[in-house]
Amino acid sequence: MMLVAINPSSETASAKSNTSYDSVLKTAKKHLGARYVWGATGPTHFDCSGFTKYVYKKSIKKTIPRTAQQQYNHTKKVSKSNIKKGDLVYFGGSKHSISHVGMYIGNGKMIDSQNRGVIVERVYSPWWHVVGFSRPANLTY
Repeated sequence: MMLVAINPSSETASAKSNTSYDSVLKTAKKHLGARYVWGATGPTHFDCSGFTKYVYKKSIKKTIPRTAQQQYNHTKKVSKSNIKKGDLVYFGGSKHSISHVGMYIGNGKMIDSQNRGVIVERVYSPWWHVVGFSRPANLTY
């Protein structure tokens, strides 16, 4: 009989660090207070989709499309009842006219870049009309 030693913890830890929600959230929070500038993709100024694109790329090396509409169109859709931390929340007139995106952080809140800069705010606010949700990556929690 041959015994093989396997060290699952090193493999798991490595996989976790590449796709962990903690990494995504840490990167997003690092930019709280950054100024909003239309068309900006960071690292000191952002528009909404520039912020989400930057956060995913810098934290877990995941490339997502540039605009909010493209991010919605090219990422896996999830229902409101299945939303998880790190998922993206889209706003606008309809699923075909998305004008804003934020990253869900739990408890009905998101981090987004808007006219007040990068902030934490409620997903369901009078000035936002939620039109959908997507999951750009499968994150570990």
